[in-house]
Amino acid sequence: MFESTLPIDDAELMHVSEFRRRHLDTRRDGGASTALTRLTSLSATLMDDLRRFEPVGNGGDGLEALEVLAAAMRHGRALLLHMQHSYRVIPLTVFPPEGQLHCTLLLEQLLSLELSELRVLHIEPAWLRPADSHEAQRLGEPRHYAPLGAFLWELALRGQRGTLLPEIAGSAAYRIAPGAALHPLGLTGTLGAAVARLRRAPSNLREIAAWPGFDRERAMRMLNGLYLQAALIVSRSHPAATDEHHLSWPA
Repeated sequence: MFESTLPIDDAELMHVSEFRRRHLDTRRDGGASTALTRLTSLSATLMDDLRRFEPVGNGGDGLEALEVLAAAMRHGRALLLHMQHSYRVIPLTVFPPEGQLHCTLLLEQLLSLELSELRVLHIEPAWLRPADSHEAQRLGEPRHYAPLGAFLWELALRGQRGTLLPEIAGSAAYRIAPGAALHPLGLTGTLGAAVARLRRAPSNLREIAAWPGFDRERAMRMLNGLYLQAALIVSRSHPAATDEHHLSWPA
């Protein structure tokens, strides 16, 4: 969807090996992920949420980006995430209540990456403040702030995760929440048509997967994206609710 038009090789991004030397502790007993070894300053509920996630990537190092961002959204916490892409580390600060992100890369550069390669190496409370903060000494460059929703949507569609987030999986029917503002995403084509259908009536995963331009994975990615936009109603009691694990899918 996005082609790389801005160089990122010259961006001031730390090499993964240097980042590990500076910031990552060795694994603690029990095999805990290094991404979770410095979370003592975060809330206990957020820590418990993050500890549910299994490390991913080579050697089980790092956490899945979509799961971590979903946790940040659920708890409404501003976090600084150090995200690995190839041999570089990208610092990304997210501000869920304000719907903003701050990144050394411009949004166009960030979205031009192969998002399926992103994983979270380290998590800590945000030091920076949102763009409209009065704490001038803790503001980043204005051009490095961008809408969080655009990144979450693209990460859901193109990131590593191709299955439903645990919070919306299981026996369910899905519908767009009334008044959900999805126009900033500029949805067209089959995605736009699917969103229009979900505004009119609830549908289950199997039904959505059979719509034009969709299959099971694309349906789950879209539902994850809508959930992260706070635009999804998940009904467990609706007659259309079905459990994806009990469905027979075409080979």
